[in-house]
Amino acid sequence: MNRPAARAAVATPAVSNRLLLMSGAVMAAAALFAAPAARAQSQPEGGAPMVIHAVADRPALNLSAYGEVKTAPDMATISFGVVTEATTAAEAMRLNATRMNEVMTALRRAGIEARDVQTSGLNLSAQYDYVQNEPPRLRGYQANNRVTVIINDLDAVGTTADAVVAAGVNQIDGISFGLKDPTSAENQARQIAVRNLQAKAALYAQALGVQLGGIRSLSEGGGYSPQPQPMLQYARAEMAQDSGSTPVAAGQLTVRIDITGVYDLVR
Repeated sequence: MNRPAARAAVATPAVSNRLLLMSGAVMAAAALFAAPAARAQSQPEGGAPMVIHAVADRPALNLSAYGEVKTAPDMATISFGVVTEATTAAEAMRLNATRMNEVMTALRRAGIEARDVQTSGLNLSAQYDYVQNEPPRLRGYQANNRVTVIINDLDAVGTTADAVVAAGVNQIDGISFGLKDPTSAENQARQIAVRNLQAKAALYAQALGVQLGGIRSLSEGGGYSPQPQPMLQYARAEMAQDSGSTPVAAGQLTVRIDITGVYDLVR
C-alpha cells in the first residue's frame, strides 16, 4: 500500500512577518517585567535610591573663657519707704501723703532732680490682732509708699539718706552702686576675655600635639549689671539726728564678660 509523501511546510512571507512581530512582543514583555526587578536591586525597598556620602568630621576645640575689669562706680540707687498706720484707711493714706511730701522736699533740697525719683510701690493693707481661740480683730490700716532714687554724686549718698530719714522715711531697703555708661569697662573685659581664650586654645593644641586652626564661632555672655549691697534699715527718724552723716563706701564694681569659642585643629 502506498502512503502519501509528507509535505514540507513552507512559510509564506505573511506568516514570517507575524512570527517576527510576536517574537519582538515577547522580548519587550520580558524586558518590562525584568526592569522592576533590576530597579529593586539598586534601591531600598519602598524608598528612594540610596546615596551614601562620606563625610569626615574635622576635629575642633570648644572652649570658654572670661575677662574681668575692676572699676569705681559713679552712681548709686537707694530704695526707701514711708510706712504709716491709723485706725481708718483714709487717715493712714493722709498721714503717709503728708510725710512723703516732706520727703520729696528734702530730696529737692539735697539736689536730687525730679527725673531721678520714681515711686516703686504704693500699698494699703488692713492690720489685725490675732489672739488664740479668738477671731482676728481689726486694729487699723497701714499705708506704705516706696520710692527709688538715683544719686549721681556719690559724696552725697550718706547725707541724702540722713535727709530723707529726718523728713519721715522709716524704712530703707538697700543701696546699689552702678555705672552711668558701662561701655568702656565692658570693652576692656571683652579684650581680656579674647586673649584668655586664645591662650587657652593654644595651650590645648600644644598639649595635643596638633596645630591650632582658625576660629569657627564665638559667642558672648555676661556683661554689666548693678550690684546691690544691703543697708541697715532705719526704724525711727531720730536715728539720723547725730553729729555726723551716715558713712557709705562705694568700693569697686566687677564687670565680667564670658565668651565661648570653637577652634579648628589641624592634624
